[in-house]
Amino acid sequence: MQVVETISEMRNLRPQLTEPVGFVPTMGYFHEGHLSLVRQAKKENPSVVVSIFVNPTQFGPSEDFRDYPRDLRRDLELLQNVDIAFVPSEEEMYPSGFNSWIDVERITQRLEGASRPGHFRGVTTICAKLFNIIQPTRAYFGQKDVQQAVVIKKMVSDLNMNLEIIVVPTVRESDGLAMSSRNIYLDAEERQAAIVLFKALSLARHLWQSGEKDTDKIRHQMTSLIQKEPLARIDYVSIADANTLEELNVIDRPALASLAVTIGKTRLIDNIILKGGK
Repeated sequence: MQVVETISEMRNLRPQLTEPVGFVPTMGYFHEGHLSLVRQAKKENPSVVVSIFVNPTQFGPSEDFRDYPRDLRRDLELLQNVDIAFVPSEEEMYPSGFNSWIDVERITQRLEGASRPGHFRGVTTICAKLFNIIQPTRAYFGQKDVQQAVVIKKMVSDLNMNLEIIVVPTVRESDGLAMSSRNIYLDAEERQAAIVLFKALSLARHLWQSGEKDTDKIRHQMTSLIQKEPLARIDYVSIADANTLEELNVIDRPALASLAVTIGKTRLIDNIILKGGK
């Protein structure tokens, strides 16, 4: 594996990679969710590039950019089976005078976009830059950050980017908690309380499988369940069209049940797709 820190070196090495090339963009501090993306990429492509870059432009002024967990040495040890680890500095990706941005409208104004203004502008801009630098055949994203995947797919389609976006299922702990780098912020009591996110999503799936299609009723029951957990504060509980992310009144198409809940001081997100006969 080659560790590359500059855009010029990455571009010089790119022609040496055997096609097709899989790409996994990350902010590091790897857990099994990240590694599942890497394994999927390796299964489907002879060459794999993984980026590690904590992107400052997708964090709001009151968010955890400075405190976001980082352990580059450990991450690189876990990545020994890929071709290139691209680990640029902030100055490399956003040099002095940088002032160009990509905005995907409408779908970025809901859910995470409503709660975190400017977040997706940072996500789409850094992904567009990485796609342009690395020129992958396929790029891999996790289902846990499902709105991010929907937004990136829209950007790739709208801008005629020549790559395929692959969404890989969420990896969970044995009790259902979605793996996240931010889980490290949780103390023992908060970690136990965090299970309520998956419990609420599981309740939504159960109600839907039992024939309930009224989203107000499902949201109400999900909200009531979460409110029983003293450490939990709800940001949003949503049941939306899985493609447009518009809230639904009735589940009559593939639907995304998603939520954002703060446990103690840690904001967590999770989701499931309700579709087909399940």
